[in-house]
Amino acid sequence: MKTPWHIWLIGVLSLLWNAGGAFDYVMAHYAADTYLAQATPEQRAYYDDFPVWATAFWALGVWGALAGSVLLLARSRFAALAFGVSLIGLMANTTRLFATAGAGAVDLLGKGNLIFTAALIVVALGLWLYARAMARTGVLR
Repeated sequence: MKTPWHIWLIGVLSLLWNAGGAFDYVMAHYAADTYLAQATPEQRAYYDDFPVWATAFWALGVWGALAGSVLLLARSRFAALAFGVSLIGLMANTTRLFATAGAGAVDLLGKGNLIFTAALIVVALGLWLYARAMARTGVLR
């Protein structure tokens, strides 16, 4: 089966998008003093107090998404699995945010960051559904 043009478009765009998430993860873990310098003391405390399980889900979200993009470009059916794992990681940390901060999440992160979190969820869900559909139609092997 000939590879449809949209696989390349979605694959490249998702790779660029998810590379941004990988950059964020690496910088937050290995250059936190510089990267989080503009964060408020409350935001810094939130990231400093990340439990190990939440860090593991963050890693699943970020690296699962990046792997999903690469697998999509490689036309592998495992792209759907990787995007699914990524979505689970993202939802676990989003749930943790609202469970710990509740209505204070807006005050903690600001409206812009919460809107961005909503965009992350929409994109992650869309990539998972897209990869599943491409696997079902035989585009991904």
